Amino acid sequence: MDQQIVKSARLGEEMVRIKHRSGLNMLLCPMKGYSTAYATFTANVGSVDTGFKTQDDAEFVDVPEGIAHFLEHKMFENEEGDAFERYARTGASANAYTSFDKTAYLFACTGNFEQSLEILLDFVRRPYFTKESVQKEQGIIGQEIRMYDDDGDWRVQFNLLAALYHRHPVRIDIAGTVESISKIDHELLYRCYRTFYNLNNMVLCVAGNFDVDTVLKVADRVLKPDEKPVEIERRTVDEPDGVCKPLVEQKLSVATPLFEFGFKGRAGVPRENLKNQVLDELLADIIAGEASPLYRRMYDAGIINATFGSEIMAGRDYMCAIFSGESREPERVAREIKEEIARMKREGIDERMFELCRRATYGRYIGMYSRVESVAGLMAATYFAGVDDIYSLLDIVADATVEQLTERLETAFDETRSALSIVRPLDE
Repeated sequence: MDQQIVKSARLGEEMVRIKHRSGLNMLLCPMKGYSTAYATFTANVGSVDTGFKTQDDAEFVDVPEGIAHFLEHKMFENEEGDAFERYARTGASANAYTSFDKTAYLFACTGNFEQSLEILLDFVRRPYFTKESVQKEQGIIGQEIRMYDDDGDWRVQFNLLAALYHRHPVRIDIAGTVESISKIDHELLYRCYRTFYNLNNMVLCVAGNFDVDTVLKVADRVLKPDEKPVEIERRTVDEPDGVCKPLVEQKLSVATPLFEFGFKGRAGVPRENLKNQVLDELLADIIAGEASPLYRRMYDAGIINATFGSEIMAGRDYMCAIFSGESREPERVAREIKEEIARMKREGIDERMFELCRRATYGRYIGMYSRVESVAGLMAATYFAGVDDIYSLLDIVADATVEQLTERLETAFDETRSALSIVRPLDE
C-alpha cells in the first residue's frame, strides 16, 4: 500500500493519498474539531460518456444517452433491499448524483462512520440489475425527465448548451430522453458497470471527523481487487469551433423571463481546464460580479436583480462561462456584458478591481476548504483532473496576475462564440 501526505503551507492543513491494495485510490482529509464526516465514492463517468471501448473491444460501444444517470439510480438496489434502508439504521444522510463527467455516491454522518462507510463501499461494488427492475426504473426516470422538461431553470441551461455546442454530448440532458432510456436493458447496465466502476477508474474521498485507520480497516474488509484494470478509450466528437445558434427561446410557466448568456470556451486537457476554471471564475467576477461597475449599472437600471450570477463549467473536454438570472430585458443584459468585455479588451483590466475580486475569490476558496462536503468535492475534482494537490487551487488564486486574466479574457470570452438562452412566460 502506497501512502503520501500532502500539506498546505498556506492553510496549515494536510491530507493523505493512499493507493489501497484493491487498486482504489483514496484521498483522506481528517479535520480536527469537526463533528461531521463526509464521504464520496466517485466513478469517472458521466452523461457525456455515450461511446467507449476497452482494451478488449475491437470497436466502440455506443450506449443510450442518460445511461450513466440510469446506472446511478439502479445502484442503490440489490437482492437484500435498498441501500437507503441500511443507511437509515446508521443515521447517515445518503445521496448520489450524476454530472456531465462524474457519478458520485455519498453520505454524511455524525456517528456510526465505520458502518456507514461499509454500506457505501459494499453497495457500489455489488450491482444487481434485472429485466423487471430496469423496466420499472424506466417509468420512474421517464417521469423525472418530463418534470424537468417543464422546469424553467433546467431548460434555460440545457437550451444554452444546445446553442453553444453542435455535437458534443454536453448539450444533452444528463438524464437523457424518454426515448433514449427506453433502449437501456440490464445487460447494457452490467456492461457499463464493468467498464466504468473498475476500481482504477474510481476514487474514495473522505473529509471531516473520522480516523484514517478506520477507513483502511473497512476497505480491507470490503474491497476486493478487480480481475484486471480497465483501459478506457472514450469516443470523441468533431465539435465545430463556433456556436450552433446565437439565440434560443422557449415559453414555459415562469413569472419572469429567465436567461443564460454563455461563452463557448476552448478546452484543453483536464488539468489545464481546472486551472482555467479558477481563473475564469475570478475574471467573471471582475466583469460582472456584485462589486463590479457593470453589475451596479444593470442593477440600478432594473434589468437584473439579486438572482444574477455567473458560473464556469469545465470538464474533461468542454468549457464555458455563463451569466444567468431573471430579467425583463435579457437581450439588453447580454449586450451590456458584451460591451463591458469589449471595453476591458481595449482598455485593460482595472488593477483595483482585479485585486478586490482576487481577494474575494481567495476568501471564497478559503471557505470551501473549511466545509467537509466542499473538501471532499475538491479532492475528487482535482484527482480526476490529474492534479495531485487539492490546495494548489488556492495557490492559483493567490498567484493570479492581470496578465494571466488578460489572456483568458481573449480566449474564454469571445463574442463570436457566445449564445443567449431565454425562457419567457407563457403570456408574453
